[in-house]
Amino acid sequence: MIEELIIGNRSFRRFYENEAVSLETLKWLVNLARLSASAANLQPLKYYLANDPAKNAAIFSCLAWAGYLKDWPGPSEGERPAAYIVILGDQEISRNFDCDHGIAAQSILLGAREKGLGGCMLGSIQRDRLRELLAIPLHLEILLVLALGKPKEKVVLEEVAAGESIKYWRDAQGVHHVPKRRLEDITMG
Repeated sequence: MIEELIIGNRSFRRFYENEAVSLETLKWLVNLARLSASAANLQPLKYYLANDPAKNAAIFSCLAWAGYLKDWPGPSEGERPAAYIVILGDQEISRNFDCDHGIAAQSILLGAREKGLGGCMLGSIQRDRLRELLAIPLHLEILLVLALGKPKEKVVLEEVAAGESIKYWRDAQGVHHVPKRRLEDITMG
């Protein structure tokens, strides 16, 4: 079961925008993150939840999508995320968030797959603008944005040999291809 969730947990960038993600579902996903491991058990993360069109539009306007797809500016209207979770680091608790936000994001995205949803972890964020638009207090560092919704695209994994390109790409049918290095190329011992 975990292998299926991990294989199915791709970076989805196109969604059925009009298929809502409830606040209850967003809270359930954050609870998975809350229950996950935290460095020194400091639990310094906070979460901004958005699932209404106005907040979603504000967040969307601060994001950059799919760096390898140079001719694609991001999802068009109707294919944008139905919800977002902004992962924040509370600097009043800690100044170092270690890998907590990565652990939290993975827990949330695996939970989303279990619910039939998909997501994309975004780090290319206009942080100052997002802080202003959402009135995020200064002591909360913007770490990641998770875009969420029902996926509207097919993503396939492809194994590549050492030295081959790992850049993801889309074919003529819009299928998103994600090259993955072979297990024997990344293990030693």
